Amino acid sequence: MAVRPEPRSETATLNVQKLTREGSLSMHVADQLEGLITGGDISVGDRLPTESGLCESFGVSRTVIREAVAHLKSLGLVEARRGVGTTVIRTAPAEAMPAKRIRPTTVEDILHVIELRLNLEPAAAALAAERHTEEDRERILAGHRAFVEARAQHTLAREEDFEFHHAIARATHNPFFAVFFEQLNLSAIPRSKLVSSEVNTATADVYLKRVEDEHQAVVDAILARDPEQAREAMQQHLSRARQTYQQFQISDD
Repeated sequence: MAVRPEPRSETATLNVQKLTREGSLSMHVADQLEGLITGGDISVGDRLPTESGLCESFGVSRTVIREAVAHLKSLGLVEARRGVGTTVIRTAPAEAMPAKRIRPTTVEDILHVIELRLNLEPAAAALAAERHTEEDRERILAGHRAFVEARAQHTLAREEDFEFHHAIARATHNPFFAVFFEQLNLSAIPRSKLVSSEVNTATADVYLKRVEDEHQAVVDAILARDPEQAREAMQQHLSRARQTYQQFQISDD
């Protein structure tokens, strides 16, 4: 009888890069680990190295590692069990969709707005990283905290999402970025266009946790005064939103 090989109890060494950026270290760690898992370098059933082992591999603190692992859990890639460790349970992120289905005309409107935002907000994030004042810093942090609290209360955090992005626009100190957002108002946030019957309550929280993590990456880069990383983080955030809503467009064709 063929003997199945035992899963590796712990991935001994990881081909990763130590981090030197001041931006979102946890997201850099999470992205590298996600790439190793989805690329097959770490298999289903394998355990991640211990917390201290990951700290040594990446050259970061335990807090950064815990945040990165929490992000992988939100994607459904790993599970953590006391006395066992963190085990890979799948090699592709679990679907985290904000809605069950969306009307075709609504999807079209959402994608048009995201396209517009993709051409403006990465630049706004970069400018905010360069120009933000202490008052801007507090406003951005307050916006992010409000989003986190709203998600924890299982709301769709529409207003909080808008205020977060509006705070970044104001931090550019170019009034036209703020005016742009004020004119869009809540229509800038795709979820504001969804009716209650379209919302997927089973997966909305997972989706919003991903949004929260992406917001954190933007915050970290802006407050570190790293314009290129801020631009990249915002670009990634909005690109993922576009990819999510494009799936509804495809399914309705």
